[in-house]
Amino acid sequence: MNTRTLAKRRERMPSLSGDFFNKSLLDLFDDGFSSRVMNVPAVNIVERKDDYLVSMAAPGLKKEDFKIDVEGDLLAVRSEKEEENEEKDEKYTRREYSYSSFERSFTLPDEVNKDKIDAHYQDGVLKLVLPKKEEAKKMAISKQITVK
Repeated sequence: MNTRTLAKRRERMPSLSGDFFNKSLLDLFDDGFSSRVMNVPAVNIVERKDDYLVSMAAPGLKKEDFKIDVEGDLLAVRSEKEEENEEKDEKYTRREYSYSSFERSFTLPDEVNKDKIDAHYQDGVLKLVLPKKEEAKKMAISKQITVK
C-alpha cells in the first residue's frame, strides 16, 4: 500500500479524537450549553503617558468571577466558573455540568505603582489600569536636544 492510498483512507475514516468525536457525537447533544468552553482570553496592553492599560476579552463572566492578585512583580488574573443545566421531560432528565477557568500572569515593570492598580469589568472586557510612579512619568517626558 503506497503513501497516497494510506492518506486517502485516513481522510475517509474519522479518528476518535478528530472530526468524529468533535462534530458527530457532540452535534447530537448540542444545545449551546455544552459547547461553551472558555479559552485563555486575548489581551491588549497599551502604554500611555501616565499608565498602562490592560484590556482582556472575557465575555459571559461577572465581575465576581475574577480574582486579581499582585505578588511581588507578578500580576495574576484568574477566573473560575461553574454552571449546571438541567432539562426535564416526561421520559428523561438531562443534567449537564460545565466548568471553565483560566489564568493569565504578567510581570509588572518597575515603574508601576502596585498600590493603585484599578480594575473594571464592563461589556465582556476586563480593564486594568496600571498607573506609573511619579518618577517614571517625569522620565517619560520627551524633549529635543540640539547638537552643538
